[in-house]
Amino acid sequence: MEANDLNKSGENEKDLNAVNPTDNAQDNPTPPVEQSNDSTENIAEGTDTSESEETPVTSENNKTEESSAEEDKSETVEKEEVESSDEKKETEDAPILEKIDLTQLSRENLVARLLYLNKNFEVPLIKDEVEEIKSLFYKLYNEEVEELKKRFLATGEPEENFAPPADRHEIDIKNLLKDFKHKKSVYLNKLEEEKEHNLTAKLEIIDAIKNLVNRQESLNDTFNDFRELQQRFHAIGSIPQNKVRDVWDTYNLHIENFYNYVKINKELRDLDLKKNLTLKIELCEKAEKLVDETSVVSSFKTLQKYHDRWREIGPVPKEKKDELWERFKAATTKINQKHQEYFEGLKDQLKENLKLKTNLCEKAEAIVEQPVSSPKEWEAQSKKLIEIQQSWKTIGFAPKKDNNAIYERFRSACDKFFENKREFFKHYKSEQQKHLVQKTELCEKAEAMLNSTDWKKTTDEYIKIQKQWKEIGPVPRRQSDAIWHRFRKACDAFFDNKSKFFSKVDESQDENLKLKLALIKELKNIENFEDNEETFKLLQGYQRKFSEIGHVPFKEKDKVNQEFRNEINKHFDNLNMDEYHKNVQKFRNRIENIKNSGHTDDKVSHERHKLITKLKQLETDITVWENNIGFFAKSKSSESLVKDFEHKIENGKRNIKLLQEKIKMLDHMEE
Repeated sequence: MEANDLNKSGENEKDLNAVNPTDNAQDNPTPPVEQSNDSTENIAEGTDTSESEETPVTSENNKTEESSAEEDKSETVEKEEVESSDEKKETEDAPILEKIDLTQLSRENLVARLLYLNKNFEVPLIKDEVEEIKSLFYKLYNEEVEELKKRFLATGEPEENFAPPADRHEIDIKNLLKDFKHKKSVYLNKLEEEKEHNLTAKLEIIDAIKNLVNRQESLNDTFNDFRELQQRFHAIGSIPQNKVRDVWDTYNLHIENFYNYVKINKELRDLDLKKNLTLKIELCEKAEKLVDETSVVSSFKTLQKYHDRWREIGPVPKEKKDELWERFKAATTKINQKHQEYFEGLKDQLKENLKLKTNLCEKAEAIVEQPVSSPKEWEAQSKKLIEIQQSWKTIGFAPKKDNNAIYERFRSACDKFFENKREFFKHYKSEQQKHLVQKTELCEKAEAMLNSTDWKKTTDEYIKIQKQWKEIGPVPRRQSDAIWHRFRKACDAFFDNKSKFFSKVDESQDENLKLKLALIKELKNIENFEDNEETFKLLQGYQRKFSEIGHVPFKEKDKVNQEFRNEINKHFDNLNMDEYHKNVQKFRNRIENIKNSGHTDDKVSHERHKLITKLKQLETDITVWENNIGFFAKSKSSESLVKDFEHKIENGKRNIKLLQEKIKMLDHMEE
């Protein structure tokens, strides 16, 4: 959307720059002045051709036919038509054009109003209202489109996918504006034909005035015909603008020739000159007041009308001619100077605008060059660029020769940014689809396992796929919630089942704990039999009962097992048997505990490794001790030391035998 706004802005800038006024003829055309093209035609009788040649030169006087734009011409034609009252009179039965407040109308009512105007009124009467209707309609239309765009973006769709829907009212108003344009074209063509006809009529009257000098009638009759021809000349409507000066110059020339020919009496001529003097003094006073006007452009345009009127009035007494002309020219010079200064200041503003816009171009280009790798970063960069675009719209136009170039530079940067953004999201959408497939597969895995009762293995698998889920990137926003809820539902179902199962297990484990504590209490209270074998069988029975009870809560497991083992070992210590057999029985008790503890293979392997390590170390120690005895045997003073080593060797061999027996017991357990 941003790029579309810039397109509209660019078009408007070109239109405005086309009429930016400046007096520098080398860089730009002469500033256009809105004035009535037929205002120079109502020249009073008795025009002095010598004075008309001294008419002050303004920018509008220098405007040639070739430099006049077609739009300026059409505007001038419309103004001429408005001023030609006899061409605009409505018939008595025609409807009256009543002004209404267009700002209160809806788009539908604006279309209806335009249809009514097109059917019932002529172009000059309605052209301004038509433009206002067009402006108001598209203001409302653009506001509605902007609201639709906001709703569209709120759904998560990217901005580049937005397209406004077809609008029936917009189609209607386009057709009506097209009809008005055709109607206006027909009207202007007709007006041009009438101007050509008027030109022919005026040239015929000029020829008639020219031929008056060759007539033989009385001076009174000739003069009456002369007055009638003048009245007819002024009554004729407007003529083509490019012919106005020539026609008036020719007309005034033959008027002067006629006066010279008939040698009109001095009193009548003085009266005419005095009347013209009064009128031109009034024009001087009006022009002098214009110097103080605050609106430079308005006063300059009004001055053009005063110059047209000056040419129409005709000659003044010769002794006042130069004085009056200098006075009028002095006011003209001041107004033209203000006009020139105004547009010189405008040039400075245009240059400043160029600097501001160049700075915005550089900022936009910097944003384009900055690498962006995530939707969040794109959103942030888009906001920055849109802010820059808004700033651009607040800046006026640059100089005409630079305006298009700086706009194209800015638009190029914006277009590049949004093209890059579209490419990113195109690739990003493809990646999101891949992520959706991957997450769907994880959902299927989770759903396939949710009824499993292999709690340890399945829990590990769920943790694994949950980690994989986090590592997979985002999916399309429209499927995001649904796929997540599906995955979470499967995971929650398994862990709910597991929680329910272990809540029941916890209850049974609490009961097992009570039973084992009771068994330990009972074991504390028994006494050994005199027969070791009977006692050993009794203790084995308690061990079997303890193992058959089952699991207890994990946090109580080691404590209760150790307490039971301690009580069993106390009874083994009280048995009437040597230390070797006591150790064997204690180790057998330990093996029974290993069997009941879970993870038997790992614990047996660890225990066996520990025993073998001790066995090897003991064998090594005995070898060292035996070598030491051989070393000290020849010395009588080392007899006590030798006995000490012999004692160590004897104990070591007993321990080797015990370790070997324990290892056999473990090997038998593995079998």
